[in-house]
Amino acid sequence: MQQTHYSSLANKNVLITGGATGIGADLVTAFSYNECQVFFLDIQDEPGRSLSSSLGERTHYIHCDLTCVESIKKSVTGLIDKHGPISVLVNNAANDDRCTIDKITPDYWDWSHSINAKSQVFTAQAVLPSMKSLNHGVIINLSSIAWRLGIADLVAYSTAKAGIHGLTRALARDLGSYNIRVNTVEPGAIMTEKQKRLWYLTEDDVKRMVERQMIKQTLTGEDVARVVLFLASDDSAAITGQSLRVDAGFD
Repeated sequence: MQQTHYSSLANKNVLITGGATGIGADLVTAFSYNECQVFFLDIQDEPGRSLSSSLGERTHYIHCDLTCVESIKKSVTGLIDKHGPISVLVNNAANDDRCTIDKITPDYWDWSHSINAKSQVFTAQAVLPSMKSLNHGVIINLSSIAWRLGIADLVAYSTAKAGIHGLTRALARDLGSYNIRVNTVEPGAIMTEKQKRLWYLTEDDVKRMVERQMIKQTLTGEDVARVVLFLASDDSAAITGQSLRVDAGFD
């Protein structure tokens, strides 16, 4: 991954949710290369442990069910007690499962929001005392351009991802006095292995998505990671309450 090295990130404790695969794995890798102490929460043990092992002793996989608030609190409290305050939180975990409106049940709705929105709220809550102790911190919430596009069968997911913008604005206002910045990143059509396996099954599928972009190139998790690194670094010290789209100008 070709990227800028941000000296202001060196040795900081960074927490990433959903970091075992996809965009999350690229985020873990990017922060690791910037000499951070990286902790990532996920339930995918095999890829999580493999990624952690490949990146060395400064990168730590922690098994955590992000749909369970108690699991989040226990995991975050445990790592802070052992390793010290968290300086950067990246709320990345998500699941863009499709479901038609007539098939949505209260349980399905709650499950979708538990991973796509609720986990962001309570992970932020869990790290706040340590950020306040530092009088400094950065929270980066990942949304998606999906909520802007009206994609079929994404009612629950799109509603949650739209709500992330309200969450970011509210947190930025509440936490600014503690020198804690909060921003949103909206990935576009990022061609992760999961996306290609489930939704972009052929080269023609990928080509059709790229043609809708102003910049005609396939986007990867590395493109998202570069923007997240910038927002986490001191180079963006005056930026909070904002949303940045990483979508190559998707129309």
